[in-house]
Amino acid sequence: MVDAKKKKLSASLEDYLEAIFNLADESDIARSKDIAETLGVAKSSVTGALRELKKRELVNYKPYGYVTLTESGRNVAQQVVRKHNVLKAFFVNVLGIKNDIAQEAACKAEHSLGPEVITRLLAFIEFVTQTSRNGINLAEEFEQFCNNGSVKSNKKES
Repeated sequence: MVDAKKKKLSASLEDYLEAIFNLADESDIARSKDIAETLGVAKSSVTGALRELKKRELVNYKPYGYVTLTESGRNVAQQVVRKHNVLKAFFVNVLGIKNDIAQEAACKAEHSLGPEVITRLLAFIEFVTQTSRNGINLAEEFEQFCNNGSVKSNKKES
């Protein structure tokens, strides 16, 4: 029998953990009402998700009470938040995507990209940052490349 905590979380349950983590960061606790508002879902959906997360021992939850993350839940939530932040930073700082578009794209991508891809993206972002400190701003050069339509102008010159 597979341990419920070890079973892979759905994208939806990861979203709930991320929301609880972010809400609890502000006040140490989360409320169902706030989770529903953050995720744009019905309170009944939150109840079902919290029951599943409690069963997996990722949250402490009693109906009509506050929600807190267990130690295990906090660890999983931190991984989800880290993936999200790495992706958003890559989209904004390297690719030059607008913040709101990057936020939405990071939400979608964080569930489908595995740890190997996230680790590699983080290394790439650190490389670009380090290179920038050494006087070569790859992100800025890429932005200029995109803005100048270099791909199109190369085709015209051929």
